[in-house]
Amino acid sequence: MSIERMNQRLAADLEAMAAEGRLKGAEDVIVGVKRAADDCGPRYLLEGKGEQEFIRMNSNSYLGMPMRPEMIKAEEEFAERYGTGPGAVRFINGTFKPHVELEGRLADFHGKEAAIIFSSAYAAVLGTISSLIDKQTAVVSDALNHNCIINAARLAKPAEKMIYKHLDMGDLDRKLESLKGRCERVLVVTDGVFSMRGDYPDLKRLVEIVEQYNEEFQEGVISIVDDSHGVGAYGASGRGTCEMTGENGVDVLIATLGKALGVNGGYAASSAKVVEYLRETAPLYIYSNPITPAEAGASLKALDMLDSNRGREMLAYLKESTAIFRSGLQDLGYETIDGEHPVVPLMVRDSQETIRLVDYLKAQGVLVVGLKYPVVPRGDECLRFQVSCDHTRADIEKVLSILADYKDKR
Repeated sequence: MSIERMNQRLAADLEAMAAEGRLKGAEDVIVGVKRAADDCGPRYLLEGKGEQEFIRMNSNSYLGMPMRPEMIKAEEEFAERYGTGPGAVRFINGTFKPHVELEGRLADFHGKEAAIIFSSAYAAVLGTISSLIDKQTAVVSDALNHNCIINAARLAKPAEKMIYKHLDMGDLDRKLESLKGRCERVLVVTDGVFSMRGDYPDLKRLVEIVEQYNEEFQEGVISIVDDSHGVGAYGASGRGTCEMTGENGVDVLIATLGKALGVNGGYAASSAKVVEYLRETAPLYIYSNPITPAEAGASLKALDMLDSNRGREMLAYLKESTAIFRSGLQDLGYETIDGEHPVVPLMVRDSQETIRLVDYLKAQGVLVVGLKYPVVPRGDECLRFQVSCDHTRADIEKVLSILADYKDKR
C-alpha cells in the first residue's frame, strides 16, 4: 500500500514523542455514570475497569451543569422541536431561532453590543483572532497563552508577533512602545484564567495600557481576552475575569459554552461591527456547522440558571469547596498556587513523580491530569485538580485522604 512508508515515519515520530514525554496515549473511555446519591457526587465507570467508580477531578464542568435534570430536559425539548442537527452551515439556512436567541443573551450577559457563536471555543479563538489580523497588524501575546491563541497568530501571519512575560504589564507596555510606527493595528491577546495555573491578568491595568497606546496606531490597539475558564466559574455572578478585576472594557471577549455552562460550542462578544465582520470573514464560522439547536437551547437554560439566585449559590459553593480543597493540600504539606479559581495545581516539579502520583490516584478511583515537560517548563510539573459543584464535601475529603496516604507511603 502507498501509505506504508508514511506509516513508518509516523511511527518513528510517535516513538520520539513517547521518549520526550509528549505522548498522551490511549484515552479513558467513560461507559457509564452513577448519579449523585447520599453524600457522594457523580461516579464514573471506565472501560476495562469493571465496576470501579471514579471521582472526576479533571473536568471543566465547574458548575456540574451536564448532569442537572433541567439541562437534560431543555436539550431534549429543543431536540424534539428542531431535530438533532442544524443540517447546514448557517448562511445556507442553518440558523435556528435558538442560535439567534443565544447570541442575544450572551451579548446582554457580557454587556456587549453583539455576540457570535462558533462550533467550539477553539474555533471561536482561531476564527476571531485570525480574521482580525492583516498584513499591517501586530500581535502581542502573553507567554502562557493557550494553544488556540498561538495557532491563530501562526495561521494569520501578522506583520509582527511579540510575546510579553506572563502577567507582566510592564513588559506589555515596553512591547507596545517598541511597535510604534511599525504597524497600523495591534491586537493584545491574553487568556482570562490560565488553564494550567488558575491565575489571571490584571485586566484593569491591561486596558489602561491599551488605551494609552491606542492613538499611536492608525487602527488602534485592540484588547482580546479568551476567558473560557473564567466565565461561569469566577466572580459573584459568573462573569469571569472581567468581574473579578472590575474591568469590562475589553474590546473582544471570547469564551466557551463547553466548560462551566456544560454544553458545547464557543462564542465571541464585541461591538456590532466586529461581529458583523466575523460573520462575513471568519472561515470557522462560515464553513462549519453551528452547534445544534438543542445545544443552543440547553445553553440558554444554563445562562438562565447561572444568572439567578441559584447560580450565585452554586458559585458560592464552588468558591468555598475550592478553598477547602486548596487549604487541605497545604495542610498536608503539598505545594500549590494561591488563588480562588477551581483550577488547583499541585506542584510536583518532577516528571516521573507526577506520573507516579497520577497513577496512584487513578488506582484509588480519582481522575486527575498530570502536566509534564515539555507541556510545562522543567520544574513546573504538576497535577491539575479541577473542583466542581458536583463534588460533595465528602468527595473532597476522600481525595485529600488519598493524597495524605500517598504522602505517608513516600
